[in-house]
Amino acid sequence: MTAHFGRRLRKGAATTAVAAAAVAALSASQAPAVTGNDRPTAAGQTTPDGSTDHSATGDSPYYTDLPPLSSPLPSPSDSQSPSIGTPVSVGEAEAGIPATILDAYKKAETELAASKPGCNLPWQLLAAIGKVESGQARGGQVDASGTTTSKILGPALDGNGFALIKDTDNGAYDGNSTYDQAVGPMQFIPSTWAWAGRDGNGDGKKDPNNIYDAALAAGHYLCRNDWNLSTDAGLRSAILSYNNSTDYLNTVLSWLEYYRKGTHSVPDGTGTLPSGRSDDNSGANPTPTATPSPSTTTPATSTPNPSPTPKPSTSPTTPASSTPTPTPTPTDTVAKLADAGTAKLAAMAGDAFSKKISTSAKTSAGKTVAKVRIRFTIVGDTDAMFTGGEKVAVVVTNASGVAVAPALQAGETTGDFTVRATLVGRAIAGLDYTASVTPRVADTLARTGTTALTCTPGGEFADQVEVKATYKGAVADKVGATATLIKAADDTTENDKGPYFKDADGKTIRTLTGLATDAGGLLKLPKLYADDTTGTFLLQITTTGGAILTVELTVAAATDTSSASPSPSASPSA
Repeated sequence: MTAHFGRRLRKGAATTAVAAAAVAALSASQAPAVTGNDRPTAAGQTTPDGSTDHSATGDSPYYTDLPPLSSPLPSPSDSQSPSIGTPVSVGEAEAGIPATILDAYKKAETELAASKPGCNLPWQLLAAIGKVESGQARGGQVDASGTTTSKILGPALDGNGFALIKDTDNGAYDGNSTYDQAVGPMQFIPSTWAWAGRDGNGDGKKDPNNIYDAALAAGHYLCRNDWNLSTDAGLRSAILSYNNSTDYLNTVLSWLEYYRKGTHSVPDGTGTLPSGRSDDNSGANPTPTATPSPSTTTPATSTPNPSPTPKPSTSPTTPASSTPTPTPTPTDTVAKLADAGTAKLAAMAGDAFSKKISTSAKTSAGKTVAKVRIRFTIVGDTDAMFTGGEKVAVVVTNASGVAVAPALQAGETTGDFTVRATLVGRAIAGLDYTASVTPRVADTLARTGTTALTCTPGGEFADQVEVKATYKGAVADKVGATATLIKAADDTTENDKGPYFKDADGKTIRTLTGLATDAGGLLKLPKLYADDTTGTFLLQITTTGGAILTVELTVAAATDTSSASPSPSASPSA
């Protein structure tokens, strides 16, 4: 994909003078901040395939300032920061990140280290993206909870100089019910936030205007598709997925390297604000703030045309040259989606699906189409996800015109769910795949001990029954089980006498349901008690999957061993 904007200007604060200008820009930026639109509109380009499924930001404009050439000089600890009014070098000023913003980045890194350790997300990457997307939320203009004091909105993505993304949230996030706009400090478009949004501050809401929510969402977004950000390939793929521009990639990498050399926190609202924008081709504000006065237009209209004769000869060709016949993109040629040999999708709860979904894009003539994007979406009441923990994955068709979705991972919810394949960029019929999650099962049950289970009438058994479940030789964890005291081996109805369990109220029960093995496949039953009936009794344990174990219980009167002792008078001499 080509760059989505015009010529990128590099306005890095490489000198103290430029740094001072950046600080001045912070004050100047407050006026547009009140209106809620800090990104000016300018010319750009739409995506080559006309797609309405874009990167996290919809490839919206971004700040192009580069970091200073000098390395930052961080304070001794994150909690220390230069006093307000204390002169600092350019490196120190640019390295300062508002305290709440920095805290959000570090908390997101900690959460991702636990939930997706293979991603190796550094918080400095979130800081680099936050710098490029919103200037660290306009220098830290957030309240105590991390929510921006006014909305940060990108331009309307109406196809006029930007990609065309029609409204997907009815204006809920961006206030625009016609077109989408990038929202918040990490600049998510509403259609992406709908599935990538996270609750980073634990308030029960997913708010793109909150830095804790937005930073955590950005981390999960960057870590999808099993990318390892400690590798060059993984890092570049993740950044380009956020905004598909080589210039954007290089700008983010520059800030990433800069922040890795050292940063420090500064009070919220005192961070520096970038000035260069990817949608600013002239260095001036491209959006006029007032209607031109008549006096400014009069000279242009009153000046005679010095060469009126040549213009009629060229005007007939102008309309034809301004509306050339567009070259169809690969996406334009796709007429239908077809299954490309997907096998039956089934997995046990907690397991990975062994088969993947394969979908081909085809023309009306049946020819496959390469290099188009297929979106796979998990729908239905399920906790299944794609590998990497996402519900949505976008895959580009290969040279054979086939897109293979990431592997599915079953959750604990059993039953059927749907994976829907749709073409990105054109409205054609989607393709649904049914996937099934079956309960965890065991095929073998065995007691962990060999001690005979005996008890006297009216007493309690000294040992509790413990069993271990396995499936194909491996531990069978979280497998459902039922334990019943039965009448006989050929009569598995519940017994009405003999040993019994007690419920929470101390009442007699002889059937236990809702049992499950633990992580080690073990199941330990509650204590058993005996009534006054003597004899041999049977306890039957069954599991999901058909494993059955019958345990023998004996209730007998205590044996009188006193007669077995020889009498004191009984001696050889007597």
